[in-house]
Amino acid sequence: MSPMSLSIRNQIPGTVTAITPGEVMATVKVRLTGGQDITAAITLESAKELGLAAGTAVRALVKSTEVSLATAPVEGLSIRNQLPGTVTEVTTGGAMASVKVAVDGGELTSAITRDAVTDLALTTGTPVVALIKSTEISLATA
Repeated sequence: MSPMSLSIRNQIPGTVTAITPGEVMATVKVRLTGGQDITAAITLESAKELGLAAGTAVRALVKSTEVSLATAPVEGLSIRNQLPGTVTEVTTGGAMASVKVAVDGGELTSAITRDAVTDLALTTGTPVVALIKSTEISLATA
């Protein structure tokens, strides 16, 4: 079976390290190949259907519109996933911009407003932190 093609550009490989089941949802901790730990909140049904367990190889999938950027780590925030990286490319349009960020083990693309790019002074080489809510991360088995 050939790999599934997806419009989601952000696909970072990792390995499940822990699963905490709840009534309907489960939190899944994943160690990305670059060494960062992220948390994905998915339905318990999905976790079972994917056969997730500690050691399962997965890909973390995130739409570019769900990746926010900060110029430093943010404290006092409910967003669990904060991945440090460096801007590698900025493409601006009329209202929106696409910002590519190199993180350990992969690359993320963030779709943010052109105003945000200007306000944060984002250019190639700018250190940033990618912020992703756990509920916005989907998992696919590798």
